[in-house]
Amino acid sequence: MKKVPEIGLHAIKALANTSVFERAEKELKFIEENNIQVHYYENDNFPRRLLHCPDHPIILYSRGQINANPPKVLSIVGTRRATPYGKDITQKIVAGLKDLDVLICSGLAFGIDAEAHQASIKNKLQTIGTVAHGLNMIYPREHYGLAKQMEENGGILSEFISGTIANKENFPKRNRIVAGMSDATLVVESKRRGGALITAYQASGYNRDVFAIPGKVTDVHSEGCNLIIQRNVATMIQSAEDIINAMGWEAEGKDSTPQMELFIDLSENESLIRNLVSEHQSIRRDELSALVKLSSGEVASTLLSLELKGVLKSLPGGVYTI
Repeated sequence: MKKVPEIGLHAIKALANTSVFERAEKELKFIEENNIQVHYYENDNFPRRLLHCPDHPIILYSRGQINANPPKVLSIVGTRRATPYGKDITQKIVAGLKDLDVLICSGLAFGIDAEAHQASIKNKLQTIGTVAHGLNMIYPREHYGLAKQMEENGGILSEFISGTIANKENFPKRNRIVAGMSDATLVVESKRRGGALITAYQASGYNRDVFAIPGKVTDVHSEGCNLIIQRNVATMIQSAEDIINAMGWEAEGKDSTPQMELFIDLSENESLIRNLVSEHQSIRRDELSALVKLSSGEVASTLLSLELKGVLKSLPGGVYTI
């Protein structure tokens, strides 16, 4: 085999391996036969919030009726061994969001994850379960029926090709998607260590809002929540109203649009950004920067100017609305 400068023999052998084409054909057949949707990162159906995460996946696969880019997305995570307290507060918080058309994301695990998905179905909210395996299976298998229900309004999402099993190392990868595709992450019951806290720290690292339900200092299932509140990683919340207020979310049908002057002189950049914010109802500053051909400094100064003119309103988490 001829040596190529700066390319090792291992890489050359890998390039000459034609078995990858056979595997690709097998995956394409699985996608077609099982009605799998493919979300490539350059396509409109890719979760756009993930694009602002430096480690976002290139491609995702899904089953169901998924809209990954609604105006409001909340991830709810927590312990697999949920207490009645944790289950009750999860049900109440999701019910409190039912009029806002919030997408609820979680990981389809036992405990708080399943409770969040079930509460979403009950309240007719779209819900997505991000899994750590290929879509040829459901893990845990006890949630097969739940997954089928979710596919009617939401569905199952994965970055793994068919045949991938739920290995231990896949769960942190799954967690980063749960954190990255949401506006905020809520932790309901967690020990000091576990996937829920990993998701919370990942969300914080992505500059997303993190909330946590407090618990008794003697309760092992609340140790993680109390810890991230103490460390200022998460904001303590007690109800859906707390989340709505913190995020600046408002119920559909409630006209909160301020009365503006009829004639306001806007520059070309101001008009462009005002129209984009109006189109999306609410949008993050980093998402705006990705949509317009302006530098981050120009976007920031334009947003400030629009705020001063009373055209836009700034909300927590770098979100802007009309």
